[in-house]
Amino acid sequence: MTVLPICITGEPVLHRVAEPVTDFDAELATLVADMFATMEAAPGVGLAGPQVGVGKRVFVYDWTDEDGVQTRGVAVNPELWITPLPVGVPEDDDEEGCLSIPGERFALLRAERAILRAQDEHGEHYELEASGWLARILQHEFDHLDGVLYADRLDAFGTKGVQKAVKRNKWGVEGLSWLPGVDDLEG
Repeated sequence: MTVLPICITGEPVLHRVAEPVTDFDAELATLVADMFATMEAAPGVGLAGPQVGVGKRVFVYDWTDEDGVQTRGVAVNPELWITPLPVGVPEDDDEEGCLSIPGERFALLRAERAILRAQDEHGEHYELEASGWLARILQHEFDHLDGVLYADRLDAFGTKGVQKAVKRNKWGVEGLSWLPGVDDLEG
């Protein structure tokens, strides 16, 4: 397994709709293994293909809830259904981070429940019902496949904070990435 560089906001692949996966082969299996290794090294709870420069509809996730129950998997060509977004202002416990906007966290309202329908790395179909933080993770990673970063969904206050971080770090341009375990960044 190889730890892959993670693209930083501004890299074009992050801002485009990813293409469907058509081949469930050794190349996909290697990509998935490398994505898990990269996510763990970052550390993160999810990672999408576009974040490692691969414009394919695939993401990995790994979440352990407060009861110690781990949910780990890969979603290839996923479909996601969510409950309506809550009304109101995001709270501090609604803060999200993103490995493609490393070290920054902002509050964002997300749907409380989600249903994921996807294929695994072997092409087998499955369905996962999620709530709370797992639902948030699935929504966040699914957005990446549509070229949407969580920063694109923030309110005016959060948007201003992201814009300051992008300017301060000289992000927002093509060709920037960081390597987990080597570079001193995390998101």
